[in-house]
Amino acid sequence: MMIRYASYFIAALLPLLLFRWFAPASIGEIDFWLLWLLAMVLVSLPVIYAEIALAYRSAEAPLAGMQKLTREADASAFWRGFGWLAALVAIIIAVLVISGASTGMLTALTDLNSTPEVPSFAVAAGLIVIAALLSLLGVTPLPIGLGLMLIGLMFGVANGLPNITFAMTNISLGEWARAVALALVSVGAGTGLYWFGQNRITKQAVAAVGVDNHYAQNPSRAQASSEYRATKLVLPIWILQLLVGMVALFISGMTLPPIGQLLYWAGVIFVASYLLHYSTQQLAHKFGLLVSLVITAVIAIVLVVVIPTIWLLGILVILSTIAVLLLSVFAGWQMKISHLRKSLNFGNEAFYNLWRVAIRLIVPVALLLALIGWVMQWLS
Repeated sequence: MMIRYASYFIAALLPLLLFRWFAPASIGEIDFWLLWLLAMVLVSLPVIYAEIALAYRSAEAPLAGMQKLTREADASAFWRGFGWLAALVAIIIAVLVISGASTGMLTALTDLNSTPEVPSFAVAAGLIVIAALLSLLGVTPLPIGLGLMLIGLMFGVANGLPNITFAMTNISLGEWARAVALALVSVGAGTGLYWFGQNRITKQAVAAVGVDNHYAQNPSRAQASSEYRATKLVLPIWILQLLVGMVALFISGMTLPPIGQLLYWAGVIFVASYLLHYSTQQLAHKFGLLVSLVITAVIAIVLVVVIPTIWLLGILVILSTIAVLLLSVFAGWQMKISHLRKSLNFGNEAFYNLWRVAIRLIVPVALLLALIGWVMQWLS
C-alpha cells in the first residue's frame, strides 16, 4: 500500500528539502515567483509526463528501462546515460541534505549547550551510514520523515513566520537559472523518482494478478490498460508540488528553535534514506543488491567528506540539468511517435502535440538558458 503513495510523498518532501538552497535570496522577488511558476509549467510538467510515459512503455525501472527503450527505438547506448545520471543525482541530493543536516544538528546542539567533540564531516559520514541502513526499509521511512519534518516546522511557525517584503526586480538569466533549478531539482523532475515509483506500482499490480495466472488473458486487465491516462498520474503529483512549493518558498527563511531543528533534520535523514534506496535499486540491475548498497554508501561518504557543500550544490545543478536534457531529447527526438502517443494516452490529440513541442523544443532551450545563467552567476 505504501508503494502506491511513494511518488506523492516525494512530491511533498523534495520542495521542503531543497528550497532552502535556492530560494532565500529571492523570497521577496515577485518576478522570481513568476519565473518559477513559468518553469513549473513549461519545463517541469512536460518532463514528468515524459518520465511517466517512459515508465509505462518500458515496464522497468529507469536504468533497466532505458536499455530496453534504446533497443526498441534503435537508438545509441549513449542515451542510457540518463539512468546512471539519475541514480547519481539522487545520491548527490541525499548527500547535500545530509550535509545540511549535520551542520543543522551541530548548531542546534550548540544552542542547547551540548555540542559533541566531533568534526562536522564525521557527523555527516555517520549520518550517511545511518541513512544507508534505513534505506533497507524501502518506502517506509518516507512518512516517518515527513512527520518529523512537519513537527519541526511547527516549532518554527510557533516562533513566527518570516516577514517578507515583496517587490519587482530586474529579470536576469541568473534568476531564471534558480527558478528552473527549483522547478526541476526540488520537485524531482528528471531524477527518475516518479518513473521508479510508477514502475514499483505496476510490478505490484502485476504480481497481484499473476498469483491467479490471469495477467495474460484477464479481460479486466485489458480494460484497465485502455483506461490508462498519464494525466491521472501526472497532474496530482504536479499540483501537489506546486502547492507545497509555494508553502516552502514562504517558510524557507524561517528560523527553527533547537528542538525543532533536531526534529526537522532527523526527518531529513529518513527521507534521504529513500533516495539512497532508489539509487541502490537502480545499481542493483548491474551489480546486485548488496554490492550496490556498498557502492551507494561509499560514493555518498566520499562526497560528503571530500566535497564542500557549496560545490555539491553546483554539481547537483549541472548533473540534474544534463540528466533532464538527456531525457527530454530522448523522449522528444528518439522515441517513436506512436509509442509515446500510446504511453501518454491523451484524450485529445492537441494536448499530445503541445507536449511534443514542449519536450522537443521548449524544455531543451529553457535548460540551456538556465545553464548559461548559472555559469554567468558563478563567474561573476
